[in-house]
Amino acid sequence: MKKNSFIEGTIIATIAIIAVKILGMLYVIPFYAIVGVQGAALYAYAYNIYSLFLEISTAGIPNAVSKLINEYNTLNKQEAKIRTFRIGRRLLSFIAIVAFIIMFIFAPQISSLIIGDLTGGNTIESVTFVIRCVSFAILIFPFLSVTRGFFQGHNIISVSSFSQVIEQLARVTVIIGGSYIALKVLHLSLTHVVGVAVFGAFIGGGCALLYVYNKLYKNKKQFSLDKEFKEKDDVSNKEIIKKIFRYAIPVVVISIAFTIYNNVDMILILRTMDFLGYSANNVEFIATGMSTWAMKISIVVTSIGLGLSSSLIPHMVESFTLNNFDDINDKFNKAIQIIFFVSLPMCVGISLLSGSIWSVFYGHNDLGTKILAISIFATLFANLYSISNYTLQSINRFKVVYVSAISGLLLNTVLDVPFMLLFNYLHLPAYFGATVASMVGLSMTVFIAMMVLRKDYKFKYGEIKDVVGKTLIPLLAMIIIVVLLKLVIPINLDNKMACVLYIAVISLIGALVYFVISYKMKLIDKIFGDDFLLKIKNKFKKSLKF
Repeated sequence: MKKNSFIEGTIIATIAIIAVKILGMLYVIPFYAIVGVQGAALYAYAYNIYSLFLEISTAGIPNAVSKLINEYNTLNKQEAKIRTFRIGRRLLSFIAIVAFIIMFIFAPQISSLIIGDLTGGNTIESVTFVIRCVSFAILIFPFLSVTRGFFQGHNIISVSSFSQVIEQLARVTVIIGGSYIALKVLHLSLTHVVGVAVFGAFIGGGCALLYVYNKLYKNKKQFSLDKEFKEKDDVSNKEIIKKIFRYAIPVVVISIAFTIYNNVDMILILRTMDFLGYSANNVEFIATGMSTWAMKISIVVTSIGLGLSSSLIPHMVESFTLNNFDDINDKFNKAIQIIFFVSLPMCVGISLLSGSIWSVFYGHNDLGTKILAISIFATLFANLYSISNYTLQSINRFKVVYVSAISGLLLNTVLDVPFMLLFNYLHLPAYFGATVASMVGLSMTVFIAMMVLRKDYKFKYGEIKDVVGKTLIPLLAMIIIVVLLKLVIPINLDNKMACVLYIAVISLIGALVYFVISYKMKLIDKIFGDDFLLKIKNKFKKSLKF
């Protein structure tokens, strides 16, 4: 199987993740229509908790395995590499079972923690049921994740990326088809309908696992999985386990901290909005809208950071193993430049078109429009958060990872309620305060990471400043064009098809303006390389001939 270079791996991972996220975006349109606001809130409660337990159950071991495999592969320690993979799977089997048992048994207590004394919406019993339905997926995803990590450790990004597409296709099929049949054909209760939908995570994971195991089996010779090693490498099992946990814990901190950001926001928004006198329906709508449904739209932006992370880690580990910090600095700068160049205009565009975008997905709603318009910018900071902390993790600066991630989380938690109360006092939407608090917390994490990298490894950020500064020119031109088009083109927010056409026309023209100006300014060449567009053109020609 062919290995992928950093830029190539980034493109493959990003395209696959965008495809996955688009599926994750589009399914909410029919699903939201099937289950309504209350069913959507119930789904969000279960899925947010599931995401947290999934992070705990994988325990960062897949990324640790990926890093170790890349390290041993670079040092040509094939036997230690295979042993690492097998030890990782055994560790995960134990952790996954424990996490599943805790999630299943303590579902009532978790449900009570989420909704508290809120009345008039979903009940603790309903939330408990859907949490238990989704908990079964915990048993399968750790094995899927560690196998993906095995491929990534060999710089083979395509298998991991394609498996995510397969997983999402199967999951979305169950969510839409299963919920429709459960409600319209079997006439089950809303709680059971949502239970069927969240069980789609288990089905999706199972399909993806079959795919990666098949790829592993077919290429076992290339990976030395078929070899019987007569001699062990000079690496003990104890040392491997120690390294796995050493590498895994920072990833746990990064991932769980980010997941906790969402759960803390959801719980604090529920409590604060209830305290400020909002109705139960609006409280649930705002809390789950910010923590889940706005994020479903913004995940296309998030996919940029995820794609970069998937490709970044193995390449940085390889450079770190060879003690090449200049290369690490270059890759970090490139990752940040790509995030600003691609993610920033996407955030601005979604914010400007938030009314029509929300209408397409969930129907016209002024609350939803405002939520999306502000919360989309937190995604930009989330991408920066991922890249900066994964860079620290790749060069074994684990203590800094703990300090930066926990500092950001605590700052977000401390500022959440005061910011919401402040915004309410200023006669601004109170829930804006929660998003601003998240952005401040994420910014703190990024700031700490970048300061340490500059101080200890002499990282230079001149290229980042240059690219960000130049990006503002095409961005400003795009904003002007989009605003003018919004003034000229009328829109009926109650007509979904009209909104789709409206979004397509304006976003296409805005993107064209942005990229043409960027091309003329040589920004694309500067970020992706002089021959990037030529390579894309040649690959496109080859695909047409094929």
